[in-house]
Amino acid sequence: MNRLEAASSPYLLQHRDNPVHWWEWGPEALAEAKRQGKPIMISIGYAACHWCHVMAHESFEDAETAAVMNELFVNIKVDREERPDVDHVYMSALHLLGEPGGWPLTMFLTPEGEPFWGGTYFPKEPRFGRPGFTQVLHEISRLYHAEPERVLKNRDAIKQQLAKVEAGDGGVLGLADLDRMALRLTELIDTEHGGLQGAPKFPNPPILEYLLRYARRANDGAARHRFLLTLERMALGGIQDHLGGGFARYSVDERWLVPHFEKMLYDNAQLLELYALGYAETGRPLFRQAAEGIVTWLEREMVTPEGAFASSLDADSEGEEGRFYVWSLPEIRDVLGEEDAAFFAKVYDITEEGNFEGHNIPNRLISGEAPPAVEERLSAMREKLLERREIRIRPGLDDKVLADWNGLMIGALVRAAPLFGRPDWIVPAQRAYRFVSEAMAWNGQLGHSWRAGSLIFPGFALDHAAMMRAALALFEATSDAAYLRDALAWRDVLLTEFLVEETGCLAMTAKNADPLVVRPQPTHDEAVPNANGVFAEALVRLAQITEASDDIRQAADTLDRLIGVARASPLGHTSILNALDLHLRGLSIVVTGNNAQPLYEAAMQIPYPDRSVRLLREGETLDDNHPAKALASSGPQAQALVCAGQRCSLPVTDAEGLKARVREMLASEPSRPA
Repeated sequence: MNRLEAASSPYLLQHRDNPVHWWEWGPEALAEAKRQGKPIMISIGYAACHWCHVMAHESFEDAETAAVMNELFVNIKVDREERPDVDHVYMSALHLLGEPGGWPLTMFLTPEGEPFWGGTYFPKEPRFGRPGFTQVLHEISRLYHAEPERVLKNRDAIKQQLAKVEAGDGGVLGLADLDRMALRLTELIDTEHGGLQGAPKFPNPPILEYLLRYARRANDGAARHRFLLTLERMALGGIQDHLGGGFARYSVDERWLVPHFEKMLYDNAQLLELYALGYAETGRPLFRQAAEGIVTWLEREMVTPEGAFASSLDADSEGEEGRFYVWSLPEIRDVLGEEDAAFFAKVYDITEEGNFEGHNIPNRLISGEAPPAVEERLSAMREKLLERREIRIRPGLDDKVLADWNGLMIGALVRAAPLFGRPDWIVPAQRAYRFVSEAMAWNGQLGHSWRAGSLIFPGFALDHAAMMRAALALFEATSDAAYLRDALAWRDVLLTEFLVEETGCLAMTAKNADPLVVRPQPTHDEAVPNANGVFAEALVRLAQITEASDDIRQAADTLDRLIGVARASPLGHTSILNALDLHLRGLSIVVTGNNAQPLYEAAMQIPYPDRSVRLLREGETLDDNHPAKALASSGPQAQALVCAGQRCSLPVTDAEGLKARVREMLASEPSRPA
């Protein structure tokens, strides 16, 4: 019996008609394995995963393969986006077995859920140097029943390693240490194509933000150039959807030409922030176009009926990866006519032979940017081609709402809005925030995934950390105290339900969550920044907004605990290092007085890695510990006060003066202790 019919996850629903007797993850499935005395086969994937679809078509839809699975195993299907905790535990187990990882993740467990062997994609028949899936099934079943001592040996070794927590070295970090690590990072950036050297190429947004923070802090031209080069080559490459906007997950080649075609909400959230920062640095139209493309795609294709943001778009349509996005030259001619088609083809690298398996991925890696008049002409052509593309069979939309990914996108929209002069972007951010904070919360705690009225609860650490950061961004942008209250509430949930006192780190799962074989406490960044790094940044920003002594102490203590872990592996912990940079260098800007809107807008236009902003409304007062308290109440005139630690500037009354004062104070030594 296949039990996925009642699932809420679009990925699980893709498998509801399989002849496999699938279970969802839960105690019932483990109990069934114990009752039958069978091992568990757990298959973990996600809706936009190409190789997940391949394995499903080859094996899970095949009656003979399914019969073997049903006879020998209790089979569990997991959506990794719905249950990142389950995915993390078993992917970590696979890494301990010496495998590089990836999806679909195929793991074999004892009836207690303990992993003892696994892999990723297995072909139905032996190929690619891999055994056939049914061979694997028979051999694992034989080992489990005939050689239990081997299974138990593997199980015990894996469990022992899984239980280990990344330990800090007890050291400290200052700006000089951040600079030294960033210099090493600069050398790892591809000087021709941008991004980390080699292929496949991932954007790695926290790493790029770290690079930019260093470039601005140290005035390092080489680091700045490599940051901007990466943004440029991605924006020109095939990883960007030049017709519909938005970016694919990663590029399979080193040039950013051939994407792995799925589009994920979290990638585009982080890239929106980076392109906003790149635009603030340069004013380049290319960066503005990339950012506006992300938001256009988001509003056109990713907004759910409830006003939140959907999770992803599939890589495949009509059973073929990328089919929705690629073109032939005759198709271009049919839409644009001979003359315009020839012009478009020259700019976007469209040829008879194709640039990808006989097809064409539109890109501008060869032609580059063009003058405004040419861009205007190309814009009209892109609109026509997009209209034609809309009649194609679309990739599948995974429309579940994830609190953490929504939090990342809400924060990105709010942070990018003032840098592009697009206050309208705050509207969809507020709408999504309202849904997550109201429909996905219960008893003060967030759930993780919502779809069709079904909520997975309780949520994870990153759900609360990302929404705390989003709440603070909205508070800065609107000065609505309700957002600050939410941020404080989610901070308290993280401290009471997720913080592990023995390690000083956040666990992924809440204290009241169903237990796994271990309670994971990862600190390293993956495709999304780690909850510990996001929380650290939010605590620092909260402290800079309030300057309350308890908030300052909480931020400093959290960073003290996390710095030791980050020192040991800086490239994997750049979200923590970015929070440390904000703590050491970030300025607190307080805007007060009548008719202060122009000053407030000028403060918000200062890039967010350098500042936190508070608009003090009539009747509001600062914390007694705030260094600007006396000056802020000095009169009704509009003024801005710029503070670094316990040192504040004299009042500034005009926008240009504010920008000059910020530049001056950023150039001086930091006042906060490391």
